[in-house]
Amino acid sequence: MEMKAVGFTEFGGPEVLHVLDLPAPEAGPGEIRVRVHAATVNAVDALQRSGSAGRPDTPPPFVPGMEAAGVVDQVGPGTDTDLKVSDRVTAIVLASGSRGAYAEQVVVPAESVVRAPEGTTDVQAASLPMNGLTARLALDTLGLEPGRTVAISGAAGAVGGYAVQLAKTEGLRVVADAAEQDEALVKELGADVVLRRGAEYPDRIRAEIPDGVDGFVDGAGLGGLAARAVADGGRVVSLRGFDGPGERGVVFEPIVVFRYARERAKLDRLRQQVEEGRITLRIARTLPAEQAAEAHRLLAAGGVRGRLVLTF
Repeated sequence: MEMKAVGFTEFGGPEVLHVLDLPAPEAGPGEIRVRVHAATVNAVDALQRSGSAGRPDTPPPFVPGMEAAGVVDQVGPGTDTDLKVSDRVTAIVLASGSRGAYAEQVVVPAESVVRAPEGTTDVQAASLPMNGLTARLALDTLGLEPGRTVAISGAAGAVGGYAVQLAKTEGLRVVADAAEQDEALVKELGADVVLRRGAEYPDRIRAEIPDGVDGFVDGAGLGGLAARAVADGGRVVSLRGFDGPGERGVVFEPIVVFRYARERAKLDRLRQQVEEGRITLRIARTLPAEQAAEAHRLLAAGGVRGRLVLTF
């Protein structure tokens, strides 16, 4: 049996993406196959497409995509799960660029898939797993107690927005950055203090909070500059891999979402928080899968607020 997918056979710009006919995958023990209705477009997809994220050790074609939503259409033999065929689900997909979510069907470990939040569309549900789990990992890494203050850069972005909302649910005071046009959005997400984004953001934090914040989620890639905003002995979680030396005992903690790819309980808690209205799923634009190249161009142009989602 074959399925439609979108991928590439050579590395390059968005134009290398095209529709492929591939064998449909089969779910093995401990796995679930999802009939994909929606898959998000992420920066890492573009890095894989260009070859900048490392070259897969499997032969082409390569199918990107790290999160999807749809319905269960096969449960592997002996798989321990409460999910059954036809259940609506959302999943994080880690396929190292070889067989990702840009496909009509994708196989994932049972620990990587949960029910879609009630009251959401497939397009909305697809936007939760990867960035939601990244924000969850960032806050878990900081481990701040209620009442402490966390700074978040890139707060208008997908991970940053989730981090703001999750931090507020845990009783943290949130200082966030925003461009002028995004200030209202970031305030709506729940930030207590909103300061202008840019290289001067850490200094603006110090002017507002002279002793510095207790922790910093750096979604904007400020790198070493973030340490300026943090109190002595505090921590900076880096979403862009920065791992330089700190100052005044400030520690940098690079994180990758792969660490939480099988943390089903955490993903399911995120689902519940969507249903409770604590997390907002923001969609910028939906495109048919055949227009994946256009979605990649839109992502590269920047300024997207909310997620770009492909439908199958």
